[in-house]
Amino acid sequence: MPDRVRERTVPAFTVSAAAQVSEAPVASAREAADATPPDVSFASAPAERARRRPPADPLAALRAPDDPPWDVYLTGPVFLDIVFTGLDSAPVRGTESWARGMGSSPGGVANMATALARLGLRTSLAAAFGDDHYGDYCRDALARGEGIDLTPSRTVPGWHSPVTVSMAYEGERTMVSHGHEAPPEEPGPRYPPRARAAVASLTPGARDPWIARAAAAGTRVFADVGWDDTGAWDLTGLPDLAHCEAFLPNAEEAMRYTGTDCPRAAAHALTGHVPLAVVTLGADGAYAVDRRTGETAEVPAIEVEALDPTGAGDVFVAGFVTGTLAGWPLADRLAFAGLTAALSVQEFGGSLSAPGWSEVAAWWREVRSLTGQEPAALRRYAFLADLLPDETDRPWPLRRAVPTIGFREPQ
Repeated sequence: MPDRVRERTVPAFTVSAAAQVSEAPVASAREAADATPPDVSFASAPAERARRRPPADPLAALRAPDDPPWDVYLTGPVFLDIVFTGLDSAPVRGTESWARGMGSSPGGVANMATALARLGLRTSLAAAFGDDHYGDYCRDALARGEGIDLTPSRTVPGWHSPVTVSMAYEGERTMVSHGHEAPPEEPGPRYPPRARAAVASLTPGARDPWIARAAAAGTRVFADVGWDDTGAWDLTGLPDLAHCEAFLPNAEEAMRYTGTDCPRAAAHALTGHVPLAVVTLGADGAYAVDRRTGETAEVPAIEVEALDPTGAGDVFVAGFVTGTLAGWPLADRLAFAGLTAALSVQEFGGSLSAPGWSEVAAWWREVRSLTGQEPAALRRYAFLADLLPDETDRPWPLRRAVPTIGFREPQ
């Protein structure tokens, strides 16, 4: 059995994922009531904007004057997420349940966009925003709070923001959503901006013309997919997969699409349709196959007691995209993606749970300071030593989800 990293909680406002290597990992998470920082206004002052600058640029050594203006482009709906945590069980019909924690944050495609931006990638988002206070809040949180380019985005007059209420309990979540489709001309431009990469969510039986256009312009497209409600599970029903460099389904999706009973076999089968297949294995980590190089890699998960798993899959994809654009070995990309996802589930609020380089650096410092570590497990993450900055240019911590959609500026 591969060596694993076990998590334990460390003091508030430091990363809550210090690790202890163990064959039988045990995890604990910060109580939701203690997870909310008190100083969280979404009206960003200059100092507030400065502290949002990414402390590390993973592509610094690769940048050239004629590069595309953006590292990653993506498009999709932005939701307002309201997350309840600290529930002892699922709500029972006819009763009232009180949650020990609550957080609000931008959701939907904002989860992926924020995770990418916090890892230092220049991120451009095309989204439809509601013409309401929720839409204003989400715009401000993403543009001023996270430095995401919203030039391709639009505010739709008379359209209200879609909303998701998520209840996290027993390591799982239950969600209730409401919203209406944006007008058909929203949200994205016909021709996406030049970017090194794009992240696309494929829809069974549908084609998004921007994906083919982006790929034809040299953009590397990374794709995931949702559950196939039609039950067809036919790869020919994903026509845009032909334009993608990488496909990142979960184990169940991968096995259904390939007709296999093993997620690793499914990953190999998927490389007949896409150059790079990454299959997430839940608590068992992730497995990847690169058809072009013949390389395979498997990395076990860092097991934690999840406070809120909302957005963890998006954070995993963001970590993998970051490592791929930076040219890291396949196993390092998987390990980094899994680490960032593990850090994210110990905060709540979807997009605002995503870690940045400061959180990764704090985790790496802490894990090396603990006694009794398994050398093999530490070596799996040794690549971090050459990536992390000695110091960051922003104070701790990152902005996190809070119970309201924004406090007023002090007068």
